[in-house]
Amino acid sequence: MNSFSYTRAQAVETAAREVSTNHTAKFIAGGTNLLDLMKENVERPTRLVDLTRLPLNQIEDTDKGLRLGALATNANTAYDERVEERYPLLSKAILAGASAQLRNMATDGGNLFQRTRCYYFYDLATPCNKREPGSGCSAITGYNRVCGILGTSESCIATHPSDMCVALAALKATVNVTGATGERTVEFADFHRLPGNEPERDNNLKPDEIVTSIDLPADGERFAKNFTYLKLRDRASYAFALVSVAAALDMDGDTIKEARVALGGVAHKPWRKPEAEDLLKGQAATKVNFERVAASLLEGAKGYGSNTFKIELAKRAIVRALTMAANGQH
Repeated sequence: MNSFSYTRAQAVETAAREVSTNHTAKFIAGGTNLLDLMKENVERPTRLVDLTRLPLNQIEDTDKGLRLGALATNANTAYDERVEERYPLLSKAILAGASAQLRNMATDGGNLFQRTRCYYFYDLATPCNKREPGSGCSAITGYNRVCGILGTSESCIATHPSDMCVALAALKATVNVTGATGERTVEFADFHRLPGNEPERDNNLKPDEIVTSIDLPADGERFAKNFTYLKLRDRASYAFALVSVAAALDMDGDTIKEARVALGGVAHKPWRKPEAEDLLKGQAATKVNFERVAASLLEGAKGYGSNTFKIELAKRAIVRALTMAANGQH
């Protein structure tokens, strides 16, 4: 491991300043992803700024819903009674990821910053535009079973690995950040980026900004009954999704008033398409209607060889998840 300096942040503003003035510095909280990357020499920070003493670990009600402090752990969030009762989709998604030990350490804010698990990103002997911009993408012509089928580019076909973020996308969460120019709120759909020509950039934050909390909107409670988080993976536990689906329905009898569907394991960010969801407004919860949504969500999907199976897998997963949600199967 490379040598680095360490400091413990005492305030949000000073933490942001520490990183903004040193482009090789990194924030650390739970460290469940960063430390792995450092051990593999994928990340080589010269300075770590420890955030764990900042007062950002609360989960609290607001007049607009529920606020998750950036330093609240995944475990505390998943088992919080208000989350389980009002936003159970989020609880189920968190519990589908990692292990109990990791969830006890991992933070909600840190979860947003997880980096891809693409094989080539971790393999320093191979070109990777995400790790070393301009070097090329080995996955496009290589073994790409875990890679993306939607929103990809000639520069990168990596996927975002988070389960929690897929549920946050479906719930239309917002992210609160603080930086040199003050505070601002970022819609979750705008937080992460597609790779384009800059796959090294995972999100749209400015270099001096730090996430302070995540807001779950009150209207997300409408989906507390008819929801499902479906995760398809190579083994039953401790594995990242090949395809995951966060499906949530607001129903009036057998009629769907509103639908939310977000996909994981298929793109550089959690994948939502509001116009596909709109196909279910005022419609019956039938397989035919769910298949129409699946076809719309996967429009433009492209396989790269060993991951082409994901296209059909995702379509079937969407139909299955929506069927389960409509039936109240969690």
